[in-house]
This record gives sequence, C-alpha cells and structure tokens, in this order.
Amino acid sequence: MRISNVPLQSPLEVAPTINPRLLALDDNTWRQATLSLTVRLAESAVQRDRQGGSAQAEKQLIRQSGLLRLSIPRYLGGYGSYWPEIYRTTRYLAAVDSSLAHLFAFHHLQVVTLQLFGSAQQQQQWLSRTVEQDWFWGNATNGRDTSLQLRREEEHYQLHGSKSFCSGALGADVLMVSAPRGPRPEDRVFLVVPAQRDGLLVNDDWDGFGQRQTDSGTVNFEGVFVDPSDLLEQGLGTVRASLRTCFSQLVLVQIYLGNAVGALDSAVRYIRERARNWPGSTAESPTEDALIQLRMGDLWTQLQAASALADRAAERLQQLWESAEPTPLERGELALQIAEAKLLSARAALDITSQVFETMGARATSARFGFDRYWRNVRVHTLHDPLDHKQKDIGRWLLTGEPPAPSVYS
Repeated sequence: MRISNVPLQSPLEVAPTINPRLLALDDNTWRQATLSLTVRLAESAVQRDRQGGSAQAEKQLIRQSGLLRLSIPRYLGGYGSYWPEIYRTTRYLAAVDSSLAHLFAFHHLQVVTLQLFGSAQQQQQWLSRTVEQDWFWGNATNGRDTSLQLRREEEHYQLHGSKSFCSGALGADVLMVSAPRGPRPEDRVFLVVPAQRDGLLVNDDWDGFGQRQTDSGTVNFEGVFVDPSDLLEQGLGTVRASLRTCFSQLVLVQIYLGNAVGALDSAVRYIRERARNWPGSTAESPTEDALIQLRMGDLWTQLQAASALADRAAERLQQLWESAEPTPLERGELALQIAEAKLLSARAALDITSQVFETMGARATSARFGFDRYWRNVRVHTLHDPLDHKQKDIGRWLLTGEPPAPSVYS
C-alpha cells in the first residue's frame, strides 16, 4: 500500500517554536508537521537531555509525523523532497532537540546511501517497505572502526565483530552497516541488515555529555546472516556514490547551526522576559542595554554568515544529486564548499552557545533552563572529525588549487 497521498500537515495551524527572525521554515507541505513535532519535542527537551537514555517515545512522534518519507522518491511512495529543505527541517528540529534532529537526519542519510549504492531492485525492496511500515533507519557505518568482519560462508555471508558510534541503532527497524574490504577506511561495502536478525545486539551504552539521546552506542554482530542480495555494490567506485560523505558532512552542519539558533532564541526570550539590568547600566531595560545589543549583534552576524555558506552548499549538493554523472572536479568543489560551511558553522556555534550567557547573566546558568545543552551538543558533535583538517583542506586548495579528495570525511 502506498501512502504518498497522506498530507504532511496538521489540521490546525501551529505557531512557530523558534522566532522566525532567527530561522524560518520553508513554506512546503510538511511545514505544519514540522511545527507540530517541534512543539511536542520542546515540551520535554530539557528534562530528557538531563536524564539521557533513549528517546523511543519521541522517535515514535517522528514516525507519526510522516517526515521519515521526505528523502524517499515519489515513485516509491515517498515525497522526493529537495535536500536543502530536508536540511533546513533538520536545522529547525536541532534548534529544539538536537539529539532527535540527529536521528532524523541520520535516517535520511541511510536512505540516500541506499539510493547511491543500491540497485533499482534493492531500492524498490527496501524503500517501499520503509514507506509502508514507517521504518526508522539506524546507522552502523563508522568508517574508522574496522573491527567488524564480513565473512563468506558458502552461499551467504556472516558478520562478526562490533561497530561503535552507531547513532539511531537502538530501536531502529533496519540498519545500514559498513564492513571493510581493505585497510583504508573508504574501502568498504555497505549492506542492509534488519534489526531483528539473530546475533545482532544493539547496546544502550552511549554516555556522551552532549547529544545525549542519539543512541550512539555500540552494536555487536555474532554470526549475523547476510544474504548476497543485502550487499549494496551498484555504485561502488563512482563519483556519484562518493557524494555520500557530502550528505553526511552537511548533516553535521545543520546540527551545529540548529544549536546556535536554539541558544540565540533562548537568549532573546530570556533577556526580554527574565533578565535584570546590571547596576552600572543606564538603560531602562536589558533589551536597551548597549553592551547586550553589541554582543547580540555580533552573534547574529556570525549565525547569518555560517547559515549562508550552509545553504549555498546544500543547493550545490542538490544540483549534483540531480546530475546523472557529476565530474570529479564538481565533486571536489562541492566538498570545498561543505568544508567552508562546516568550519564556519562549527566555530560560530561554539561561540554563540557560549557567549549567550554573557547576555543573560548568572541566573541563566540554573539547571532548570538547560541552556548549557546547546554548547554541550555542539562541543560533542564538532569532534566528529577534526576541524583542523577541514581548514587545512581549504588552505591547500587556496595555495595549490587542489580540492579535497573523496574520503570517509571529505
């Protein structure tokens, strides 16, 4: 049964959760669904961040929203949405609940992985079932973790070992898994593994101080059965398939920016509603304080600049996604744009999520507000792969004209 005609709209208009000046959602068919979802997530975001663990009830809200079908092609029952819009939706979710935005975006990353590496038959098989059963995809693709082995056993394969940093694996319906084929991290094969297969154990052992509900723990594989048809080998070695890293890196950018937006939005609300004048200030209210205005103007400008680079990179990625055969040069130029967006977004987010406290004051550090979660989320996420390497790639291009080479992280 196809459900592509089910509207992604709530029957009632929902007010924006985030100040539209800071981040406005696109006027698309799932705008109201996104707003409704963020309202629900915002109700418990601070409490859930404090307690950690797995947010399975909130993942169910995402299933019910219909937003898991955005990246699935229309001919397979999905919505075939544009990636710049999917990324902006991710950014908006991250402004309210960074962990759940992470899981939402990583679901779509696995969906696009299937489209990049899977045959037409494999896409039909797995994506149709994703639509029909509202599947949530999880990730077990950490390229640097090569402890997982794919072994041939006569007519089939078996997986032995483990994977770390498996965001979204806990409670997922199906996993995208990568197994090494050689010593280099990028020399790997992707495969699809339903989460209920025997020998698969997803551990609830993620304990990062940020992104606390991303279920980014380990997965153990003890002789997990893999049919040859589960291997995704259609796009191996092509420039188009190497776009997967570009999709992945732009997910990180949205998480950075979303947290920056959330922190700035929280600061604006707090200053208007709760902040008190410092005794030395001559302003009538904190909103009229010239020093607060000065600092907020700086943070806003940083956010605007980083967002512009992120949007430019997303638009270019969409263009190459629609191209039948992107060239190595086009792919390299895109990777450079993404590196620029990631570097500036990370630095802006780290600065914004820290500096907002200078505008709010000591009372804003109370745990009941949870304002510290924005910085913790960004600090953890910006360590995914070193920013220094992104900066080096940009400098090398500037000096030599050589763009970043395709890899697991560029």
